[in-house]
Amino acid sequence: MEIGFIGLGNMGFPMARRLIEAGHQLVVFDQRKEAVERLVALGAQAASSPKDVADRTETVLASLPSLQASLEVATGTDGVIEGRRVRRFVDLSTVGSHMAVRIHDLLAKHNLVQLDSPVSGGVGGAEKGTLAVMVSGPRADFETVKPALDVIGKVFFIGEKPGSAQTMKLANNLLSATAVVATSEAVVMGVKSGLDPAVMIDVINAGSGMNTASRDKFPRAILPRSFDYGFATGLMVKDVRLCLEEAKSLGLSMEVAEAVGRLWEVVIREMGAESDFTSAIKPIEKAAGVVVGGKAAHAAK
Repeated sequence: MEIGFIGLGNMGFPMARRLIEAGHQLVVFDQRKEAVERLVALGAQAASSPKDVADRTETVLASLPSLQASLEVATGTDGVIEGRRVRRFVDLSTVGSHMAVRIHDLLAKHNLVQLDSPVSGGVGGAEKGTLAVMVSGPRADFETVKPALDVIGKVFFIGEKPGSAQTMKLANNLLSATAVVATSEAVVMGVKSGLDPAVMIDVINAGSGMNTASRDKFPRAILPRSFDYGFATGLMVKDVRLCLEEAKSLGLSMEVAEAVGRLWEVVIREMGAESDFTSAIKPIEKAAGVVVGGKAAHAAK
């Protein structure tokens, strides 16, 4: 099918590439010309703006880094909302349910359908086509775009209520964020007492403590101290903040989530928004006076 794709970053580019490889005809736009040119070389057509994409395709997918970017691309000047041909906007970004509803309502005034479709699984999942793809919106439009979404991962229809897929994504990412900092605290405690962190991770992964951080993040990016898993601290903090806002709007008290949120605020303050989110262990190490991984665990100097 003919598909528009806006946002060719760490997640968007591999998703768009997989769609081209699967035989879909893509019209693409990104502010970075080099990303557009790489996809054009693979068979995509370049567009000059989100509106241009929406002038040329009925279905527009977007993978964007912030709430404001999604709002502007969807509803701003020269945005998707002004396109002549577009019928539906599929937002693969994580923007929270409130922003999703806001975009939905603005597009609806122009008889355009909004499908929330946040994804989980990181850059590796985007490259392999193994993302968890959560979708909410009108069932008929979901069925229309599902063949394309099947290319990028396992698709789950969450419901027709606007924003419900965003709520699902925030619940998922809260658990992911919790796994990283909780596992970091546990391993730092072990290293402080003299345990080998690699052995700790092996035991955790063979036991009941196994989680996505111990299974994936520690072996790949934390123990080798490469801190290059491919997801920015700023994005994780954005998702945790959105989750806490969602809980507050629902009148919930989520004490674990609030504690996790405080830890991630320390991480972004000390490591910066552009750091890899696996660097969350560094402030915990610093406070304990140890370093986890590398050639050997040793006291920090």
